[in-house]
Amino acid sequence: MDLSGLRRDLDGIKIEDHPAIVQQKSRDFYWYSPILKAELDNVKGDAIASPKSEEEVIQVLAACWRHGVPVTPRGSGTGNYGQAMPLSGGVVLSLADMNTVKSIGAGRVVAGPGAVLAEIDKATRANSGQELRMSPSTYNTASVGGFVAGGSGGVGSIRWGGLRDLGNVIRLRIVTMEAEPRVLELTGEDVLKVMHAYGTNGIITEVEMPLTVSYDWIDVIVGFDEFEGAVRFGNDLGIQDGILAKLITPIAAPIPYDYFKRHQKYVRREQSIVVCMIAPHAMDAFLAFTARSNGEIVFRADKQPDLKGLPPAYELTWNHTTLRALRVDPTITYLQVRYPFPDHVEHIMAMAKRFGDELPGHVEYIRFDGSIGAAGLPLVRFTTEERLDEIIRLHEDNGCWIFNPHRYTLEEGGMKQTDEVQLSFKREVDAKGLLNPGKMIAWENPAYDYHTGKPFLFKGLQKAG
Repeated sequence: MDLSGLRRDLDGIKIEDHPAIVQQKSRDFYWYSPILKAELDNVKGDAIASPKSEEEVIQVLAACWRHGVPVTPRGSGTGNYGQAMPLSGGVVLSLADMNTVKSIGAGRVVAGPGAVLAEIDKATRANSGQELRMSPSTYNTASVGGFVAGGSGGVGSIRWGGLRDLGNVIRLRIVTMEAEPRVLELTGEDVLKVMHAYGTNGIITEVEMPLTVSYDWIDVIVGFDEFEGAVRFGNDLGIQDGILAKLITPIAAPIPYDYFKRHQKYVRREQSIVVCMIAPHAMDAFLAFTARSNGEIVFRADKQPDLKGLPPAYELTWNHTTLRALRVDPTITYLQVRYPFPDHVEHIMAMAKRFGDELPGHVEYIRFDGSIGAAGLPLVRFTTEERLDEIIRLHEDNGCWIFNPHRYTLEEGGMKQTDEVQLSFKREVDAKGLLNPGKMIAWENPAYDYHTGKPFLFKGLQKAG
């Protein structure tokens, strides 16, 4: 790509084209998947643009539109599916410098897309004793714009549901990819046009999120002799309306002992656990409930004389479970499973018994439409791509939905169907298809047949390879 003309149009905006920095900023955590690692290892942009304001975002998009240059937005790069990787090269639009917490009110906060979630909470707690409803396990590094554009839920979802549930994002301000980029304000149902769309149909420049009461959450680990005991305890705890929990995560042995090295001394290798975050005022009730359920409290953060060196509970859960396993065993990967309600416990155990130690169990309890349901992020002891595909098929044949983390497209990682609302909005705001090319199959190849079982391979990526 000839950067000279683009640079002239972007005078005054920070542009970086040093090869090492460009490669670093063209990466996310795609390497969680051995499939994506093989497919995407050579992907990189041509330059990094780092606007500091919405006006500079508009300038970048207008210039790239004139020059026909693809633009891939990036927050902190903490995603796992290649969603922030520029499959067609071009400009990586880093929004990390747009990180201001702009205003805090009762039940709401307004921030730039590059604001890190932990920093938002730091500001809201100091201001008014409030915190964000939910966050990924990458809370200390993930940006709010990246979470909205690529996330689906996380710590807090046991109370507040999924990120795309109405009300979990109040308002989004976006910029379109046109000759004269427009600034649009999206609220209500309209926020779903760009949520979890990987920036394929608009660049988020401001986010308004709901807040809830902040607590000094207490990290607790409960041990069980069998994974089934942990799973049933987690489900029963989730439906206890009087016990306020922010996190309920059953994890099968030997994951805790083998991979949670800093917590290893608290568990036995054959012990499955449930990782919890409990509000202080709910601890007595939680302890009574745990005793009734024959759980063993193996760790309580509020009873530890020294927590130095111990990660917070949420960094044992969600995708951090996989990350900790990968640090010990690089052959590990994972799946994302939705177990059908109301028989989710039975489906969890059926899959655990079927696959045994090939798929050590990991469950996250989440509120779905007012009921407690379960999502799975089981580890996979990877052998071949063919076996991985077979494991996915066996889950689907048994009624368990797979959101495939080994695909970089929106549709293959989701429900294998087109989101017509997001596609229609892309036609409206990105007619040239320059925003994050290759991630929306419905745009790239409307005739693509999801039932072939063959992964979609973006033509730009084929060329790059």
